[in-house]
Amino acid sequence: MASVTTLHAVVLGLVQGLGEFLPISSSAHLVVLPRLLGWPDQGLSMDVAMHMGTLLALVVYFWKDLADLALGALKGEPKQRKMLLLILAATVPGGIAGLLLDDYVESVFRDPALIAG
Repeated sequence: MASVTTLHAVVLGLVQGLGEFLPISSSAHLVVLPRLLGWPDQGLSMDVAMHMGTLLALVVYFWKDLADLALGALKGEPKQRKMLLLILAATVPGGIAGLLLDDYVESVFRDPALIAG
């Protein structure tokens, strides 16, 4: 991972935060923007940290809904239990793919030409 300045991190955080909720690839912008600004590639670890920041913001914003979902599932309410199981089931394949394909993703999918295509 290249050395990331505070400005670099703030700009990437803004791009991630704004891009995540638009119909664009915030991940692609985290690769393309540093190249356009002449910054070194911050690496996949920084990108993951940006995505974790987005996740944290969503958990904080939706904490009541998430708590209601978890409590309902623990109480055995069928709709909440099914929803929680579906969320977990949808998360597992992405986590496994991330662990197995880490090196491949870092080398191939950080190419701006591929992202543009």
